[in-house]
Amino acid sequence: MTLVKWRNGRAPAFNYLMDEFLNRNSYHPIKSERLITRPAVNIQETNTDFLVEVAAPGFQKNDFTVEIDNNQLIISSKREDTSDESGNHFTKREFTYGSFQRTFTLPESVKEDKITAKYEDGILKLTLPKQEEALIKPAREIKIS
Repeated sequence: MTLVKWRNGRAPAFNYLMDEFLNRNSYHPIKSERLITRPAVNIQETNTDFLVEVAAPGFQKNDFTVEIDNNQLIISSKREDTSDESGNHFTKREFTYGSFQRTFTLPESVKEDKITAKYEDGILKLTLPKQEEALIKPAREIKIS
């Protein structure tokens, strides 16, 4: 029978596996190929427009490009690590910068020339107004003669 010393209620093998999993560098060593993420997007339809929200905390409004091409809404961003690492020694470095692109097909009911965008509190918010004929008209009563 072998006695195994437990630390913090875990066996040494478990500690090793957890340390290896949590502390390993999971990023590609070439900076330009580091982790590329796709930010989460919410799309909401109201009576008058579509609202698109892109969760992108830590970005600046100048980091984004929003384009319309062939009835496609293209939201993209490219950020590069511009910090000078000469003379700096990091024990661990996980901050990474990447790029992303999200493409959505626009419905024909959207006024492409009236789309607006703003970035606040880490969320890029786009408003895509609907054309007049696509607006939901209120119910009306028809009198019977």
